Amino acid sequence: MQRLLSALRSALYIGFLTATVIPWATVVVLASVALSSSRIYRMCAAWLKLSILGARVICGVNYRIHGMENVPDAAHARDAVILASKHQSTWETFAFPALMPHPLCYVFKRELLWIPFFGWAMARLDMIHIDRSKRAEAWSKVAEQGMRYMAKGHWVIMFPEGTRTARGEQGAYKSGAARLAVAAGKPIVPIAVTSAVCWPRKSFLLSPGTIDVSIGRPIASAGRQPDELMREVETWIEAEMRRLDPEAYRG
Repeated sequence: MQRLLSALRSALYIGFLTATVIPWATVVVLASVALSSSRIYRMCAAWLKLSILGARVICGVNYRIHGMENVPDAAHARDAVILASKHQSTWETFAFPALMPHPLCYVFKRELLWIPFFGWAMARLDMIHIDRSKRAEAWSKVAEQGMRYMAKGHWVIMFPEGTRTARGEQGAYKSGAARLAVAAGKPIVPIAVTSAVCWPRKSFLLSPGTIDVSIGRPIASAGRQPDELMREVETWIEAEMRRLDPEAYRG
């Protein structure tokens, strides 16, 4: 019975997302001809706030944040940082722009731009979309555009594992975020997220519960080697995941 109720709520939520993203994205695409990228970002962030509110109201997906003091507040938001986050579901990709006090610049696979309406709106933002099949070219693009956007005060956000991982699992951490941090002389802020508790990987069947978002202290990149820096980021994230969701890591 509980599973059936979750399925019905999830279907209602997907309908809600579809019904709202089409007009919202249409307005964003049209408005992008005249408005600045920062105003377009705020328009998109407003829809993302609505989407996580919808998840809470329709599906009972709540969240709590630990460590928000570890990122620059709005008054110091131009102190650019690189966010490196655990990635378990779609939830955090929606939530971070709604939660952070400053525009984020995602690094993501270019195929997402092909999603009707949602991808079209993303294409109007200051983001870094890469072709994963061309690694050398992809890194050059991340380095070039990442440095440019950070010079404007943007915060670059990356998922070091590269893709969503199932609850209780750990992917291979790639060093791209650390390489960018070292090249730019910016700190990395590690983030642990237990979103798979409510929204499993590659699924739109949501369950009621509470997602924990834990933000670690910035890790300085000066004088570090990328691989060593990423190992420290990985160690913090994975230890924090086990603290937040011990049930998933038993055995």
